[in-house]
Amino acid sequence: MKTNPGRFFEDYTLGEVIAHAVPRTVSGGERALYHALYPARGALYSSDEFARASGLAAAPMDDLIAFHTVFGKTVPDISLNAIANLGYAEGRWLKPVWPGDTLRSESEVIGLKENSNGKSGVVYVRTRGLNQAGEAVMEYVRWVMVRKRDASAPAPETVIPALAPAVAAADLVIPEGLDFSRYDFTLAGEPHRWGDYAMGEQIDHVDGVTVEEAEHMLATRLWQNTAKVHFDATQREDGKRLIYGGHVISLARALSFNGLANAQVIVALNAGAHANPCFSGDTVRAWSEVLDKAETAAPGVGAVRLRLVAVRHGAEPFALKGADGKYLTDVLLDLDYWALMPM
Repeated sequence: MKTNPGRFFEDYTLGEVIAHAVPRTVSGGERALYHALYPARGALYSSDEFARASGLAAAPMDDLIAFHTVFGKTVPDISLNAIANLGYAEGRWLKPVWPGDTLRSESEVIGLKENSNGKSGVVYVRTRGLNQAGEAVMEYVRWVMVRKRDASAPAPETVIPALAPAVAAADLVIPEGLDFSRYDFTLAGEPHRWGDYAMGEQIDHVDGVTVEEAEHMLATRLWQNTAKVHFDATQREDGKRLIYGGHVISLARALSFNGLANAQVIVALNAGAHANPCFSGDTVRAWSEVLDKAETAAPGVGAVRLRLVAVRHGAEPFALKGADGKYLTDVLLDLDYWALMPM
């Protein structure tokens, strides 16, 4: 048999390292498509001149381009037979990705837990994205619910990794040379700097984007994500194609420009949950909450920890969970990340 049905839960072994296929060289083409698919307007990623004034050699690739590219490589080995992508932790961007870089991915299985129904299990992996020099450009942990091929296959020993609730501010990696001491707020689009944000502050990003079937499938193909549920309507009983969670992340991040235009660089992914499925026709809106702030050693650069929440149109503003502690049905994404902004 030459075709590959993908891995099932019983095919994973604790501690194994999986080298994922098909390295990818990224270019301005990916940047142009990313900015066409999402309303992304971050000045540092749009303008070489703005990036040079901020101490960088040129505009790097958007942080989420790096994430989607690294993530997409892992899908055939990790989540081709996934029921759901459950969460993220301990994510860090370690080096900028530049046009012309070639990215590949590798994942280590760090946890396994069979579900009580015996039909599926949760696989925990730590994934690293590497450039052509073998340097790690990013790393993150994610856990995925994966179908079993054979419900009678014996359950592995349960190992659930201990994961940090957030990346410590001291462990954030600041891009080499980044300097916001001469930051141009007019060109960036908003006057708000690090000191203007208070912990606990909530920001309604106002705008919305309606998800179209063709756009989300184009985006998912762009990142070479082959998960069946995003393309094949027969994979779900309701006959709907599930929107790739990363598509929702990028939409929400782009929408957050209105109120957080100066949160230029994503440097850590502390936690994340795709709370409810998103489908074509849903209109995505977003709000943010300031969770923490920290100074950095880079000139004029501060770090802000943000909760980014994507919701369907009509959701109650700033509502997240019900009295039972579960996410409300119109909440699509709950993402906790660190970003860099001018002080």
